[in-house]
Amino acid sequence: MATRIHPAALVEEGAQLGADCEIMAGAIVTRHAVLGDRVVVHPYAVVGGDPQYLKFDRAAATGVRIGAGTVIREHVTINRSIHAGQFTTVGEDCFLMATSHIAHDCAVGRQVVFANAALLAGHVTVGDHTFLGGGAAVHQFCRIGEGVMVAGHASITRDIPHFVMVADRDDVIGFNVVGLKRRGLARESIAQLKLAYHDVYFTSGNIRAVAAAALAGGKFTAPEARRFLEFFGEGKRSFARARRAAAEESDAG
Repeated sequence: MATRIHPAALVEEGAQLGADCEIMAGAIVTRHAVLGDRVVVHPYAVVGGDPQYLKFDRAAATGVRIGAGTVIREHVTINRSIHAGQFTTVGEDCFLMATSHIAHDCAVGRQVVFANAALLAGHVTVGDHTFLGGGAAVHQFCRIGEGVMVAGHASITRDIPHFVMVADRDDVIGFNVVGLKRRGLARESIAQLKLAYHDVYFTSGNIRAVAAAALAGGKFTAPEARRFLEFFGEGKRSFARARRAAAEESDAG
C-alpha cells in the first residue's frame, strides 16, 4: 500500500516519509520531520513543530525522527530538537495516544505506549517497552528505564530504573513482574531481578553505593539484573524511592 496523505493534511516540503505511511486530515508534518515506514499520524497531530524554548533559533537545522510502525493519535505534539543537527526521536512500534506530548530532545525507545495526555518535558529518555499512564508528567532531563510502568497522573521528577512500577510523586510501588512475564523473560532472570530490586530498595545507605556493591558482588549474572543495577551508576539526577522506604530516604541521592 502506498503512502496516503488525506485531504486537508499538511506535509511541508522537505519532510521525509517512509513507505506505507498515512497522514490523516488536519495532521501537520513539518519539513523537520523524518518518518519511518508505516507511520500513521491522526488528525490535528503536529510532528516536528518548534520546541517550546524561549531562546530557540527557528532557523536552526533540527528535527524529529519517528520509527517505523509508530501510531500518533489525535492532537499529539512532538517537538524538534533545540540543538543544530540533533533530533528528538521516537522508536519503532510506539503508540502515542491523544493529546500526549514529547518535548524537544527527548529519546523514546521501541514499543513504548503513552496513554492520553502523558507529557514529557525536554531531554527525557524513555526505555523500550515502557508504559506511561494517562496524565503522567515527566520533568526535564529525567531518565525512565526499560519496561517501566508509570501510573496515570504520576508526577516524575527523578530517574526511574528499569523494570519497576511507579505512581504518585516518584513512588516506586513494586517490580513489574507481569510486564516481564508477558515479554517471555526467563524465570531465573526474573528471580534475579526481584532480588536485585530488594537489595537496592530495602538496604539502608546511599542507593548508588548499594547498587554498585551488589553489582560487584558477583551473584547477579542475568543481563537484566545487571542492567537494573548499572542504571544507578549513571545519570546526574536522584532516584525514585520505594514507597515503604521513603521515610528513611537519605540526602545522598
